[in-house]
Amino acid sequence: MDKKDTHYRERIRFTLKMKKEYTILIPEMAKLHFALIKPILNRQGFRVELMDAEGPEVIQKGLKYVHNDICYPALLITGQMLTAIESGKYDPHKVAMVITQSGGGCRDSNYIHLMRKAFEKAGYPDVPFISANVWGLEFNSGVNLTPRTLLMALAGMIYGDMLMILSNQVRPYEVHPGETDAAIERWIERLGRIFAKGRGFMPRAIDRNLKAIAKDFAAIPIRKAPKVKVAVVGELFLKYSMTGNNHLEEFLAAQDCEVFMPSMLGFGIYKTNGALEDLRLYGGKPVKKWILEVVMRVMFHMEDILIRNIEAYDQFTAPERVNTLKKRADGVIGIGNSMGEGWYVAAEMLEMADSGYENIVCVQPFGCLPSHVSIKGMINKVRRIDPRINAVDIEYDAGATKVNQENRIKLMLAVAKENLAKNE
Repeated sequence: MDKKDTHYRERIRFTLKMKKEYTILIPEMAKLHFALIKPILNRQGFRVELMDAEGPEVIQKGLKYVHNDICYPALLITGQMLTAIESGKYDPHKVAMVITQSGGGCRDSNYIHLMRKAFEKAGYPDVPFISANVWGLEFNSGVNLTPRTLLMALAGMIYGDMLMILSNQVRPYEVHPGETDAAIERWIERLGRIFAKGRGFMPRAIDRNLKAIAKDFAAIPIRKAPKVKVAVVGELFLKYSMTGNNHLEEFLAAQDCEVFMPSMLGFGIYKTNGALEDLRLYGGKPVKKWILEVVMRVMFHMEDILIRNIEAYDQFTAPERVNTLKKRADGVIGIGNSMGEGWYVAAEMLEMADSGYENIVCVQPFGCLPSHVSIKGMINKVRRIDPRINAVDIEYDAGATKVNQENRIKLMLAVAKENLAKNE
């Protein structure tokens, strides 16, 4: 059939020429980590910015072009993208969008096609969409990341984890309000200068810098007082996106809580482990297994550097190593279950309770059945294993109100405060 007789449009590829002229927009998530990774991408010639539009109008824009039974992150990100391109801040003919493709059972493998269709309907058919994936699902000649840049991005993620974990444990107790945030800004600027020189991404440099970061945060004067400790676990985007979770961390801080956010590196190791488990269970190419095993060794080494430098100070709580987390999942949920954060969520809840964060907010998006199974399906089981766990599952979707979500969290916090008073 002649192409003129069909509705099929070949995708717009992001080329090397576009790299020099286009601004690449990234969905809002993990702002602290992005602040460190941005100069790394800038150094290789990319112009990247994080989208931060939020509010009812963003959701309505997403609903206009995306079916309302699709996963909430897809709807929200589509609304953010369209809001950004219609804001007047960017030239619609010089903008590209980035979206992930997991390559697995998650529907986000198909979101890039859904979003292209939404942009076509909205009158922007020529905007390139870049697929962020490690499975070779789509190729764009303009995305020519070097191994050095990828290693620097990994280092940026590790530094971001360190700053996030330590700042969350210092800020609620600081004697002089603002010192923690000042330390964060200081280190983002310093690490940005290091990355600009093409340094700071090798294991020895990472170890040296993490030691200095830990020492800096440990020196901030604090006044310890009994506080409710809350961990946030669940679906990746909602866990780290302020727009997606309605500024959950800020809300918990306003309720006088200490918040623990698990590391992004740990999640990366979990996903790589999941790919290896799939090969073990279902078979696959030996070369793929070899590559994944090499990646795992590198990530395990980086994980050890991160955790060792946090554990060096008694006042800090470090995340657990992923191999130890896997043992916690034994007998609770199969290790081969990796959909919707799979065994990782149940193991994290058990870990958090042992680390003193027995009050847990589990975030999940509407429209994600695997997340419902791995979160709602696991809460009662982990409670039976460890009765200390005081967890609440919060679902985010276009029709859910922030007030209702916060009221449910407040009920969990009321129980947490009673337990804290009893222990005191």
